[in-house]
Amino acid sequence: MEVEQLARKIVLWIQEQVSAAGCKGVVVGMSGGLDSSVLAVLCYRAFPKNMLGVIMPCYSSREDEEHALAVASKFAIPTKVVALEPVFDTLLKALPGDTSESSVSRLAKANLKARLRMLTLYYFANQLKYLVAGAGNRSELAVGYFTKYGDGGVDILPLGNLVKRQVRELANFLGIPQPIIDKPPSAGLWPGQTDEGELGLSYDELDRYLVAGEAPSGLRQKIESMIAASAHKRLPPPVASFQ
Repeated sequence: MEVEQLARKIVLWIQEQVSAAGCKGVVVGMSGGLDSSVLAVLCYRAFPKNMLGVIMPCYSSREDEEHALAVASKFAIPTKVVALEPVFDTLLKALPGDTSESSVSRLAKANLKARLRMLTLYYFANQLKYLVAGAGNRSELAVGYFTKYGDGGVDILPLGNLVKRQVRELANFLGIPQPIIDKPPSAGLWPGQTDEGELGLSYDELDRYLVAGEAPSGLRQKIESMIAASAHKRLPPPVASFQ
């Protein structure tokens, strides 16, 4: 499918999902990354008068915030900036537990940021009668590279059937600023964090496996293990069937 046709299909799908839900528009978290930038532009095309981008810094990169603002400015996307550092600090003070900088502690704190962003997006969605659109792509969803009830807590996933390569193609077609396309993908969870560093493989390797089933045996085993371990993230909570 040509990229222009793909963009049109996604825009139409967004419109259909919002209409079916009886809602008026969409709200999108804008992180300054590739996926959220592409999503924001597509959602704005779908609902130019009923779309809101929300920028939610929480001890995140100043460059990411600048990139999000650059996209909003270039495409005239209405935005709100909600600084989450104060509520994040308050929550950490209220929570007992690990004050170390272990990898487990660092991930738990990072997931709090993602879940605070989810709360913020749903606040605006409830106020405006919008749906929350998530930026997760097929590559991330397949291996569970998202926070459960964080960036995974959304109403619709317009990019969820596209691997990272396809999202990058859309970014080029839509005219997303080149520095956003070129920078290493990152969830911005802590300084120096990158998606591929956390995954332990490249998006090109993951995309090749998902699209063509091609991967060296060791890498195939790693990917399949990640898919199996994260299955619970992609399913609704299990309901006990016994009486």
